[in-house]
Amino acid sequence: MNLRPLLRLCTLLATAALPAAEPFLEKQDLFITGEDPAYKLYHIPGIVVTAKGTVLAWCEARKRAAGVSDWDDIRILLRRSTDDGKTWSAPRSIAQVDGPKAKNPFAMRMKNVDPNDVTYNNPVLIAGRDGTVHMLFCLEYMRVFYQRSEDDGLSFSRPVEVTAAFDAFKKDYAWKVLATGPNHSIQLRSGRLVVPVWLSTGEGGNAHRPSVTATIYSDDDGRTWKAGDIAVPCTEEWINPNETVAVELNDGRVMLNVRSESKAHRRLVTLSPDGATGWSRPAFDEALLEPICMGGIVRYAHDGKSLILFSNPHNLDKAKGKAEPGKNRDRKNVSVKVSRDEGRTWAVSKTLEAGPSMYSDIAVTQSGTILCFYGRSGDGSALAHFAGGRLTVARFNLEWLEQ
Repeated sequence: MNLRPLLRLCTLLATAALPAAEPFLEKQDLFITGEDPAYKLYHIPGIVVTAKGTVLAWCEARKRAAGVSDWDDIRILLRRSTDDGKTWSAPRSIAQVDGPKAKNPFAMRMKNVDPNDVTYNNPVLIAGRDGTVHMLFCLEYMRVFYQRSEDDGLSFSRPVEVTAAFDAFKKDYAWKVLATGPNHSIQLRSGRLVVPVWLSTGEGGNAHRPSVTATIYSDDDGRTWKAGDIAVPCTEEWINPNETVAVELNDGRVMLNVRSESKAHRRLVTLSPDGATGWSRPAFDEALLEPICMGGIVRYAHDGKSLILFSNPHNLDKAKGKAEPGKNRDRKNVSVKVSRDEGRTWAVSKTLEAGPSMYSDIAVTQSGTILCFYGRSGDGSALAHFAGGRLTVARFNLEWLEQ
């Protein structure tokens, strides 16, 4: 007697009888301004879950902050969690380059920049499927280094400079300032590592403008890196595209979701068949508001569901409509959205932090818990990247998000 159909039926009935999980939302501050007197500001949060289930959360820790911000004396700090983000290790610095560290000449044009400062910036981590954690970071917005961890972020290899990969961009764009990511990035099913980058000639505001976005990639597990095509150029329509996040679609294409200062006040989206070349014409996603702020994106693949989650401040209070030039940054109302159709539409949008809140990254643990790591104000009275700010991890499940 063939019992397989009966066993399958019993399994289906048992699964159907399982009670739905209770919705939950928990928040925990990981970095608080003032707790460590060495740092005046924590910024640029990133989060990823390794193949072994360890959660890694990192940020830029800025020592002075007043007047210089992005060109500050900056270190990169990491905290680890081995219990789905419930408890965390103490912060530690994870980027250190030996030898001379010349300042970017464009930094010296900025007011209050100290030539003795060392700027480590724009860290990006990738959780490799084999358990390797890949990391890229920048030095002085003009050099890029790669290092890796084989022990879930407990230690990292000596950094190797990979700035030469960016030379190929110069035939199309004469950059003087560069940055990776930030946020986490991705390994494709093919094994390719893909990292969004932005490039600037450094002539405009904060020496970060004008700018374009592109990707670099590695097909040999991070040992060598190559430049892809320019994904979003700077035009009258697409103004200063910069901080960019990536997700692989179910059909194998790579989707970039791009911050810009465009008049449309919407996120830019472009697609590539391989994460490096053949980018589609960038298009504004009408559902994704753009208050000129970094966002986060990740695939949720759990309990038979395959969704895309996106986080950013869902707010345009100061924009006064779609036609207002993209210069005001009313960063508040960090929210998470859900797409059930590979980013074509966003069926769910839920507020995580109604008050002043800003940069975010998002990850999913092996149990299906969603983690959004974001900046917010400590007392609700100031933007999160000024006095009193903190970086907070929100833990919640899909049931809470879709409630």
